[in-house]
Amino acid sequence: MRFDSLPESVVALIEVRDAWRRRVAKSHVGLEFLVSDLARWQPGSTVRVAFLDGDATLHADVAAATAQITENCNLELDFGVDAGGQHRRWTEVDTAYAAEIRVSFDLGGFFSLVGTDSNDPTISSAGDSVGGQPHQRSLNLGGFINDRPDDWEGTVRHEFLHALAFRHSHQNMRGPCEQQFRWDDDPDYIPTLDPRGVFVADAAGRQPGIYTFLAGEPNRWSKAKVDHNLRTEEDPADIAGPFDPASVMLYQFPPFFYKSAPSACAPTGNGIDLSAGDKRGLNLLYPGVAAELEVLDTRAAAALDALGATSGLESAGLDGGMFRDRVLSLLSERLGSRV
Repeated sequence: MRFDSLPESVVALIEVRDAWRRRVAKSHVGLEFLVSDLARWQPGSTVRVAFLDGDATLHADVAAATAQITENCNLELDFGVDAGGQHRRWTEVDTAYAAEIRVSFDLGGFFSLVGTDSNDPTISSAGDSVGGQPHQRSLNLGGFINDRPDDWEGTVRHEFLHALAFRHSHQNMRGPCEQQFRWDDDPDYIPTLDPRGVFVADAAGRQPGIYTFLAGEPNRWSKAKVDHNLRTEEDPADIAGPFDPASVMLYQFPPFFYKSAPSACAPTGNGIDLSAGDKRGLNLLYPGVAAELEVLDTRAAAALDALGATSGLESAGLDGGMFRDRVLSLLSERLGSRV
């Protein structure tokens, strides 16, 4: 079983950036916006989508699957359909953004950058095919051209919710998954591979733990990558609603991933349709009520004032200026002519 994940080089850049944001936010009153709001797109805005490969039928099907998302939030996904029924395209030689969300079908697996990381040029390494630059993929639906899974609509919604700033439900700090997962091997487990290179139960029936299982095929994840994708990080600045077992953002893991059966971490939804909790989350992230939008603008203004008065960020040991410029750009989008 393959799980969605970004290339490790991209993950490393995101972790550096997020560590910088958290450090600055904790040291300056009024910078809550840095951590909790910058990933979302501007409510009421139009977010463009473009395709690298695939045909018009596949493009139309993907666009139709996202309707369940946009009908539940104050945001438009614009696929740029022309008079001939062709959807917007992007290329690997683009120097300007054809779209904020750049979809491909050619890489292995399913993944997406989270929210505004999709057009964040600081989330990019030279030579990488995935990242926040105009010529890089931000969302991939691997294999859809030749063979879509039975639950392909759920996969589309899962990845597009990532692109709209949703994170995995199993990493919700209010949920039970951190305690429910079997991280380590059964005692005395003997590493055993099947012909595909997948770690399986040994001759005595002892099971591999999550770290061992995901180190094998087809994932080949390091411990750091497992931690990034599965473990829960307690961060008081994160926004987290109640744990929702019906969410399309909750994986259906193999039974041996859990310490008990049934597990409180196991999904109860069909993995295809948005849950009531998913819809509430969309409405919270992208409200259509003027009063709620005013709150976001007020928070952005406070963050901008605090960040504008901040100096010496480069002393943090990172390229603080690069990250700071990106934050100012996002705040500028929120506040129009204020910057």
